[in-house]
Amino acid sequence: MKFARFFVDGTVHTGVVSGEVVREIEGDVFGDWDYTGSVFRCDDVAFAAPLVPRHVIGIGANYVASSEQRPAELPDIPVFFFKPSSSVIGPEADIVIPAGVREVKFESELAVVIGKQAKCVSEEDVWAHIFGYTVANDVTAPQFFHPDGHWTVGKSFDTFTPLGPVIETELDPLSVSVKARVNGVEKQNSPTELMIISISKMISYLSHVMTLQPGDVILTGSPVGAELVGPGTVIECEVDGIGTLRNMFVAAKAPAVSVS
Repeated sequence: MKFARFFVDGTVHTGVVSGEVVREIEGDVFGDWDYTGSVFRCDDVAFAAPLVPRHVIGIGANYVASSEQRPAELPDIPVFFFKPSSSVIGPEADIVIPAGVREVKFESELAVVIGKQAKCVSEEDVWAHIFGYTVANDVTAPQFFHPDGHWTVGKSFDTFTPLGPVIETELDPLSVSVKARVNGVEKQNSPTELMIISISKMISYLSHVMTLQPGDVILTGSPVGAELVGPGTVIECEVDGIGTLRNMFVAAKAPAVSVS
């Protein structure tokens, strides 16, 4: 199923996308829900981020360019980072480049949506705790990275985590490709088999550190090819079987914090 959130007369609704229509539902998508009977044409609604995440957790540098480049040994401690839920936007919403910064980096990613509490879960049991998958753009302002290696500020600006267009619950994440197009030109296109740390390993690892809850979103890393882009750039992030997440980069209208 493809779960989505969408606007009707300024109000956010939840539904299931079926072909050219979205069927409204009520209830908890992670638990009990039912159809309301209302049906809308997809062309007549504006889609929002498919969920308001509880937490957003990303992993850094998780793709190789080819299978031959895969490291012989995996890191003992993967590079994880948090992004605030306030950074989340949906399809077609503008990504705002902070004032004083000319360019930021796009990073197309497959995102995992947790649907069942996960604590100290084995790699084999990870899949039972996943609700579905969506497309993410892990926007980054590397100018705000701390010299000692802290990434939080550079990852955390409002609008820096586009998600969408839907959460697909019937996807084989091991057999899809993650893509990105900048102004129509392909920049990223890699199968998920080129991940260094697999989805099952990263979620199992995280579940031994913290209790993952329904609504947590795990960004699984971005393929080779991410670039810095400026205002006016249209970015389309795509994952097979889920859809395309389209946004435009725009310049900020208000001052941001200083990078000096």
